[in-house]
Amino acid sequence: MIIHHLSGCARYSLERLYLGMNQINGTLPDLSIFSSLRELNLHGNKLNGEIPKDNKFPPQLEQLDLQSKSLKGVLTDYHFANMSKLYFLDLSDNSLLALAFSQNWVPPFQLSHIGLRSCKLGPVFPKWLETQNQFGDIDISNAEIADMVPKWFSANLAFREWISMNISYNNLHGIIPNFPIKNIQYSLILGPNQFDGPIPPFLQGSMFLDLSKNKFSDSLSFLCANGKVETLYQLDLSNNRFSGKIPDCWSHFKSLSYLDLSHNNFSGRIPTSIGSLLNLQALLLRNNNLTNEIPVSLRNCTNLVMLDIAENRLSGLIPAWIGSELQELQFLSLGRNNFHESLPLKFCYLSNILLLDLSLNNMSGQIPKCIKKFTSMTQKTSSRDYHGHSYFVKTSQFSGPQPYDLNELLMWKGSEQMFKNSVLLLLKSIDLSSNHFSEEIPLEIENLFGLVSLNLSRNLLTGNIPSNIGKLTSLDFLDLSRNHLVGSIPLSLTQIDRLGILDLSHNNLSGEIPTGTQLQSFNASCYEDNLDLCGPPLEKLCIDGKPAQEPIVKVPEDENLLFTREFYMSMAIGFVISFWGVFGSILINRSWRHAYFKFISNFSNAIYVMAAVKVFKWHQRG
Repeated sequence: MIIHHLSGCARYSLERLYLGMNQINGTLPDLSIFSSLRELNLHGNKLNGEIPKDNKFPPQLEQLDLQSKSLKGVLTDYHFANMSKLYFLDLSDNSLLALAFSQNWVPPFQLSHIGLRSCKLGPVFPKWLETQNQFGDIDISNAEIADMVPKWFSANLAFREWISMNISYNNLHGIIPNFPIKNIQYSLILGPNQFDGPIPPFLQGSMFLDLSKNKFSDSLSFLCANGKVETLYQLDLSNNRFSGKIPDCWSHFKSLSYLDLSHNNFSGRIPTSIGSLLNLQALLLRNNNLTNEIPVSLRNCTNLVMLDIAENRLSGLIPAWIGSELQELQFLSLGRNNFHESLPLKFCYLSNILLLDLSLNNMSGQIPKCIKKFTSMTQKTSSRDYHGHSYFVKTSQFSGPQPYDLNELLMWKGSEQMFKNSVLLLLKSIDLSSNHFSEEIPLEIENLFGLVSLNLSRNLLTGNIPSNIGKLTSLDFLDLSRNHLVGSIPLSLTQIDRLGILDLSHNNLSGEIPTGTQLQSFNASCYEDNLDLCGPPLEKLCIDGKPAQEPIVKVPEDENLLFTREFYMSMAIGFVISFWGVFGSILINRSWRHAYFKFISNFSNAIYVMAAVKVFKWHQRG
């Protein structure tokens, strides 16, 4: 390692060493030899190996940044002895590195930055943090802590002017006590964990609040406790146990830009007061039990970039104002609801749309030809073209862009997957599957060159597959199955080199599958139930581009054979006549019927007597 080669003179005079974001590998050397070292930054390198138990950090150190992925070992009180000047400590992402301090150890330092993400701190909540009352930035997420948050830790928050805290991805549990905190908290990430009970109202003072993936069950006391809340910009309450109606007091949160209430058990209408959130850019209500129509008040949220209300029980018409008023939309998910009738033509005003999901509804009518106006889908995009998506939070304390993550669930290659940020923005997708769309696939769809996923399956579409569909060279997923499409598979489809999944099954397609291309690499099930389709990978062969006629196997007839077709026919007729000649007369004539059953009864009695005599004689001989 390069540090080993520092001159002897530098060992006594070196004060700052910045070697972050390089390709330095090897083990961490004995740093105690640098007696004057105040700042050490080695983050983002390839350091590995175990930190020696008997190596102390330099006592003059003020900043220590060893963010890596391969350091391991156990850090104890001994390593940090006499480090009274340390205020910045970041050991994040060393998942094999443990901090095992003595139970009553009092650190000689006061940290303002604590970065211990993915280190081993648990299973109990770190007691030494009780002495740290000056930190403004702490990240102890994914640290294997399975404990309750002690009251002293929550109480310490009351003394902060601002704080950024991440304690997510642990197994923290219990109820968060309510403290009368009046100061602004910058960012609080408390989930995923196992917190339950009500959300304490003091958390309203946050700017960015993530309580997702917990067991909270009462949102009313939090959302409607106080008057106007001017500072909350991002709120994530997804994946909890909230039920009942969504509280209708959103007019309190004038600054809210991101709201996620998805994956709960909310029911009833979408509250109209959400329409008062004029700065809202992302609204996620997926997977609840919401009913009725989309409230008209949402047309006021003209800054919306993402609207996800899929997997509910919403009904009625899809409002035309979504297209005319919400023209900033990039992600629109309305799937798995009960919307019906046709798609409004004003939807074509959504020039920025990247993801459109209307699947599993009762939509009907024609797919609008004006989809060619989806400008963002007509442009191919690569990862190097993506510069992120941010909104701006400007207050007296903070300025500049504060980014948030855009997350979306997509049915991708047969399974539901979560995509984030740059990947999501690259997956330009249209999903109209499982509806009642009819008529032909509009030829204008050939202009959406940036499409990566197109799913029109399980509809009533007719006509041919657009002949120039091969222009969509970015397609990775194409599903046109279970429609009434006719004609041949377009030769242009062979131009899509990156096509990963194709399904054309259960249609009325005909002719030969284009050969010499990747279309033969797909499973035969992708083409099944197209009776006049032929060629590999199907077993049905083609002759001159048409299915070969299977030869009819005839059974030779010999006039001299005894068992001819006429023989079997006459035998069947004779059986029917004989059967009804005997039993028909018995059914019609009562005296014959009585005589017949008397004969049967006497005959059975005679058989029984004969059998009894035989048995008796056999016993006599024995």
